[in-house]
Amino acid sequence: MQVDIKSLNIKPLRQTFDQVARFTGNDKAASRYLEASIGLQSEVNFHYQPLWSKERFIFDKRNTAIVMEDWHRLLDPRQYYYGAWAIARSRQQEGAERNFSFVEKRSLVSATPADVRNRIVGLLLPLRHVEYAANLNNCYISAYGYGVPITQASMMCAMDRLGIAQYITRIGLMLDEGSDGALKAAKTAWQEAPDWQPLRMLCEDMLVTKDWFELLVAQDVVLDGLLYPLVYQGFAADLQAAGQTGFSMLTEFMSEWYEEHVRWTDNVMKVAAGQSPENRALLAQWVRHYQPLVLEALLPAARLALGAGAAAALDTAATQLAARLAKAGVC
Repeated sequence: MQVDIKSLNIKPLRQTFDQVARFTGNDKAASRYLEASIGLQSEVNFHYQPLWSKERFIFDKRNTAIVMEDWHRLLDPRQYYYGAWAIARSRQQEGAERNFSFVEKRSLVSATPADVRNRIVGLLLPLRHVEYAANLNNCYISAYGYGVPITQASMMCAMDRLGIAQYITRIGLMLDEGSDGALKAAKTAWQEAPDWQPLRMLCEDMLVTKDWFELLVAQDVVLDGLLYPLVYQGFAADLQAAGQTGFSMLTEFMSEWYEEHVRWTDNVMKVAAGQSPENRALLAQWVRHYQPLVLEALLPAARLALGAGAAAALDTAATQLAARLAKAGVC
């Protein structure tokens, strides 16, 4: 007996969801990122208006002065929806765990000279409070932003900042051989030391910034764009030149995270600036307002670790930021 098995090609009625097809302009198969991001923003039939802001809807485009024809255009070039983001962070965490284990097994922390350890403690550990402020700021962006591409990316960023704060805490425990003395001293420095008060005041001012897009520029573009190159590039390079590689290994996650963080923020700035001359002018105005404030706030803290080289390191970071903004068409 012979059995012939035939296969049939069944053409699907559609390749993706209707809202995605309207966004892309065709009915081709879309990425999971687009299908998890496009057309999910609630726009009508809200159940209530916020009691704390009765002139606004619960999701309101007027929460920022930036105007977009289509808020879904603020896409994340990393194409992070929850699944892709969780997988990427899991892999990075595995790498971070290997680095921490390597440093512990080789006793690289205990072999660090006291003066170098004091420089790391003095600069790095108070930054966990900056990261917690960044977590709160990105939670605000996610809560008041408009369009799933921007709100989901900012919430993932918020969780990343919490993770970075935890990594800094772990480094503090390693530097103090399991004791929390260094962390407590860093908290006291953050609250009371004159060198940290300008940055602390700046972070607290950001916490009460109402325009969520302005907050994104202040926190994720300007502050991060100056702080991360200063600490995880300039300070790390200074330690490497002195033969201390443990810091770079323990902070590798921060360096890798910042590289991809820049891709997201630069694309958001580019798309928003390209929407209209008014957007471009407003973004440039915010950058001009916050950059001098951030540079002034970072300089005293940078001097703790880099001494006379602090100003040069900040100049390098400012040059990098200016190049990014020019490429994005903002400044």
